[in-house]
Amino acid sequence: WQVWHRLGRTGADEAGGYADPEGLLADLALLAGSLRPGSAGRALVERLVLRVRTFGFHLATLDLRQDARVHRRVVAHLLDRPDFADLDRAVRSRVLADALADPPHGSSGDEETERTLAVFRACGTARRRFGTDAAGLFLVSMAQGPDDALAVLLLARCAGLDDANGVVPLDVAPLFETVDDLTGAGATLDTLLADPLYRDHLASRADRQTVMLGYSDSAKISGVGASRWALYRAQEDLLAVARRHGVTLDLFHGRGGTIARGGSKPRAAVLAGPPGATPGRLRLTEQGEIINSKYGLRGIAVRTLELNSGAALETAVRDPDRPPLPDAWREAMDTFAGASRAAWTRLVHEDPRFLPYFRTATPIDVIERMAMGSRPASRGGAGGIESLRAIPWVFAWTQSRLVLPAWYGLGAGLAASEAAHGRDLLRAMAGEWPFFANLLGDASMALAKADPGIAATYAGLADPGAGTLHDDLRNAFADTEARILALRGESFLLESEPLLREIIRLRNPYVDPMSLLQVDLLRRWRAGDRRDDDLEQALFATVRGIARGLRNTG
Repeated sequence: WQVWHRLGRTGADEAGGYADPEGLLADLALLAGSLRPGSAGRALVERLVLRVRTFGFHLATLDLRQDARVHRRVVAHLLDRPDFADLDRAVRSRVLADALADPPHGSSGDEETERTLAVFRACGTARRRFGTDAAGLFLVSMAQGPDDALAVLLLARCAGLDDANGVVPLDVAPLFETVDDLTGAGATLDTLLADPLYRDHLASRADRQTVMLGYSDSAKISGVGASRWALYRAQEDLLAVARRHGVTLDLFHGRGGTIARGGSKPRAAVLAGPPGATPGRLRLTEQGEIINSKYGLRGIAVRTLELNSGAALETAVRDPDRPPLPDAWREAMDTFAGASRAAWTRLVHEDPRFLPYFRTATPIDVIERMAMGSRPASRGGAGGIESLRAIPWVFAWTQSRLVLPAWYGLGAGLAASEAAHGRDLLRAMAGEWPFFANLLGDASMALAKADPGIAATYAGLADPGAGTLHDDLRNAFADTEARILALRGESFLLESEPLLREIIRLRNPYVDPMSLLQVDLLRRWRAGDRRDDDLEQALFATVRGIARGLRNTG
């Protein structure tokens, strides 16, 4: 009764409650000790102890996340330095170091600044009320330099989220999201760990640093081929830097559910990482419908845990004995990634037909109107590809059945690499290197799920000038398929995975009519200047139906 009474006061934030979960655990230990070992009563108490140890008072640890550009604007306002965001990164770091010595406090009068500082204050409140595990990592999106991590420490101190010695109880995790930022991730971390201020902060966090790797935006900007290789190389560089500085590095994989956003078969994805990337620890994101499909049923959730845990343990045992990656394989991948990125850039960022084709040959205009997801479809801007978020970008191509972000550019990359290094080398890589085998396997699955014939009906919605692009895309599709089949030694897609192939074969007859209906509805809705609410609701229904049939959104 005393425990129950104190828990009630804890929930009401009243005097006499538990200050932290450890106090509750101490009382439960006394209670368990008073009961006979093996008795039903003691088993119930021990089960409760396990739950308290797992969930504390916070249930689930919440990570915090903000764009580095927002922090730069806020710091500029707090320090009265309008030019702060335009300064060189090294200069910004020096400005932040000076500000950390005497951080500004008080009201700023700026809405964005107050909203940003309120997040840090809420973090402090959560930690005090629910325990130190209530708030986890502070993720810095679009991080590009050490100053983006130092800015978090300054803002935390401005908001009062520090102790008497000025120590900030937050783990700051830069998130590298573009291919260029991933390429420079090792150098960025090296500079950050060499900074005395940040290294003092890291010492208070047990010399443990987390870095998040972005799969979605890197693929959207540069294509899946260049993205996958940049991610692999970034992990190698980051691990080397951490070892040199004597820091424990945790890699946080920001994977989405689809191939174009880093999604893959759980075990294969873990085994595809470079040596040392998963030393018995694995942290990754799960999003959208993937949460339900992997964890919605207890048996499947346990199976998902087994697959990931088993792969993490396998890599921890295997990695110390793995030989270095052959230089010839690295050179072949450099060629592949460069040609793949070039092909992607020519199509997505340079071909004047592409944006009109995308806006008309996919239902992106419907998706942008749907109330789904935690964030708007775009980050602002003029409606171009750059401002569109990765989820609606992939979702639109999935709905049109072309699934372009999951495979485009791979054919050009394979062609260039084969011409420069030979098909025999690529076949050896496909047979002996888990990373390359996984990339080809993911692409094969994406191609099998696509349907160029159905996609052609969507292409009919485009103006003739933009519609001519579909023939180019269909040729690229066929070329990519042929090259992947040759390297995998298959006669047709998913020949080695008959169960998955059969699932797709049985599914399509139910999805195809919805796709054809959607094309008709799109034509009529757009002809009416998108003002017919009944047609719009019918389109929403087709989007949901196709998504359920294909079992993914973005």
